[in-house]
Amino acid sequence: MRLSLRLILSLVVGISLVTFVIARNEVRAEKRGLRADLVRRAEILAESLQEIVEPALERRSHDELRRIVERYGNRERLAGVVVYDRDGNVLAESSSLASRFTPPAVPFDQLKTPDGAGVSEFLKLGGAPVNAYYLPLRDGSSMTGVLAIFHDADYIEAQSVRIWRDTIWHVIAQVLLIVFVTILIIRWTIVLPISRTAQWMKDLRGGRVRPAPKLPNEDFLAPFSREVVNFAQSLSEARAAAEEEARLRETGESLWTPERLRASVHNKLQGSLYVVSNREPYMHVRHGKNIEALVPASGLVTALEPILRACDGTWVAHGSGDGDRATVDAHDRLRVPPDRPEYTLRRVWLTKEEEEGYYFGFANEGLWPLCHIAHTRPTFRTTDWQSYQDANRKFADAVLEEMEGAEHALLLVQDYHFALLPRMVKEARPDVRVAIFWHIPWPNPEAFGICPWQRELLDGLLGSDLVGFHTQAHCNNFLETVDGALESRIEWERFAVRRHDHVTLVRPFPISVDFRESQGEPGAITASPYELRASLLKNLGIEASFLGVGVDRVDYTKGIIERFRGVERFLEKCPAYRGKFTFVQIGAPSRTNIPRYHDLLAEVEAEAARINARFAEANWKPIALLLRHHSHEEIMPYYRAADFCMVTSLHDGMNLVAKEFVAAREDGEGALILSQFTGATRELRDALIINPYDTDELADAILLALEMDSEERRTRMRHMRHIVRENNVYRWAGNLIAELSDIRINEVEPAGVLRMQKHA
Repeated sequence: MRLSLRLILSLVVGISLVTFVIARNEVRAEKRGLRADLVRRAEILAESLQEIVEPALERRSHDELRRIVERYGNRERLAGVVVYDRDGNVLAESSSLASRFTPPAVPFDQLKTPDGAGVSEFLKLGGAPVNAYYLPLRDGSSMTGVLAIFHDADYIEAQSVRIWRDTIWHVIAQVLLIVFVTILIIRWTIVLPISRTAQWMKDLRGGRVRPAPKLPNEDFLAPFSREVVNFAQSLSEARAAAEEEARLRETGESLWTPERLRASVHNKLQGSLYVVSNREPYMHVRHGKNIEALVPASGLVTALEPILRACDGTWVAHGSGDGDRATVDAHDRLRVPPDRPEYTLRRVWLTKEEEEGYYFGFANEGLWPLCHIAHTRPTFRTTDWQSYQDANRKFADAVLEEMEGAEHALLLVQDYHFALLPRMVKEARPDVRVAIFWHIPWPNPEAFGICPWQRELLDGLLGSDLVGFHTQAHCNNFLETVDGALESRIEWERFAVRRHDHVTLVRPFPISVDFRESQGEPGAITASPYELRASLLKNLGIEASFLGVGVDRVDYTKGIIERFRGVERFLEKCPAYRGKFTFVQIGAPSRTNIPRYHDLLAEVEAEAARINARFAEANWKPIALLLRHHSHEEIMPYYRAADFCMVTSLHDGMNLVAKEFVAAREDGEGALILSQFTGATRELRDALIINPYDTDELADAILLALEMDSEERRTRMRHMRHIVRENNVYRWAGNLIAELSDIRINEVEPAGVLRMQKHA
């Protein structure tokens, strides 16, 4: 009530002040207009009388002058006419004027103008406002007298009073109307929604779940609305986490959750945590005049965000969004997430030339094909290597700047983009615990030896205290590569490298997905797989009974063309499925400014078109190729509707698509066809494991996936779901942090023990 009263009083005062200013300006404008009109009338009358008064004045005919002024002195609003001689003496005046006031003195000083123009002034004569207009009378070049025209000006004041009176009544009416409307607006758009929101929050706090009320969208209430939504979401998440934790304790399960990860991080970390990656967790992009925050699709973000939120850490990443610079402070930092800031994002800027050389050049035309044995020749250029070194130095400097003054700091370096960075940081800060996780495969020593700068890369990696890979096989390859390239001692019993009095542990940490997130929001998809399948195929203009799906970046390591040829061979061997089975390939174009990727995109389209041209019928085609970036929400229905998901990578560190598909199948249905060359095969042994180069084996796996006994299919999926659920992304992050936290810095070799072992 007090708020409404204050608002109403403020409106009354504000409206009154504004109306007063407007009315005052209106009165002034009206006065100026009426006065100007009166002056023009006096000027016209004076000039018309001048023609008859000047001859009479020359003849000194006072009687004639009196007749003239008497005849013209009785007009409407005319107070009178006076004729003065050159000395200012009255020669003739209207009787109407003589009875009211004495004619004023002539302002001769104002009449002495070269052009002989008249002069107007407003006076108070006899207590009444009067306009006096003086026009000099001349005989040749000399002034013989003055003609004065006096008009009553009291009607101008009366008009001003009327305007003020009308304004006051208008103000009263406007105030009453505005107050009434304001009360209604406050009640319907603010008071009632806030009351409903308060009741909803009360119910939510009490555990009674109800749909959220419609919150007011007005700009001044937008922060309140956002915070209410965030509060409700946090409360729901906290309640769900508590219930899940209680259930896990009751059943004796050891499932890792974001909350458990946070607790583990709090227990393990003694200092600050820093993460370095090429990809940033939040990207700001421009849409017209607005800047929006986007979360790039990345398992890395899913894995690391809970850690950084738990410890208020710092994430150092390349600022690649076109709106990124506009959102950081003077030190290139900002707090994220945007809705609930809990950690710091530090952005590093790269020029277009630096990005071309470091990222597209050395990292993705050199290291990527080098580490993926997919028969694409790696390209190594001296200029790219220089850009790679410069970029690593730039990121290392940013990390060191962020770490300044921090004790017991931990640094997690992500992926093959930063092989040199661990050594750079370690040399400047030996006290910092450094880990790097290599998200792609590590090839055998002979393959890695192709790189002209393999020794520099290995030395950079060994600057870290912990090197992580997806599988034990990759760890073995790395240790064998180091053993053959550098002077060091390989401690095979504990999988470590000792070089220059520094020990680097090498460990497998199989990355995974957020099992709960991969299932989607509860109730988001309620249709059965059959209904979803029919709906998805209808949207594609295809009539079919069976559906297979593949989800990949369009990359030569993913075996997409081999996959298509497997579909083609399947239709050759099983013609009964023609017109009934369609394979949907969701392909996100990637790195298209690299010639090999650009050419691959054309090859994939051409192969799909060739197979479709061979088998397609009126309302059916065997392959539906969807070449664009799809969100997680768009992909989920395909996962849930497909009879199988096909992953045919020619070489892959892990491949999270396989795990996402398994996590999405809450119904326990669906089959997974999985390449033997993925890290995921070490865990998902119940998948149909194939050699993607064997086209007949691929075709047979498709047939088996479609015709597998329901009980066997459910058993296989149940086993895989258990593995993905238990070994989720939070377990990966927790194990990585725990291993790094337990490392002793400056571990020294006991005296008398050989420190170096020469490579073979």
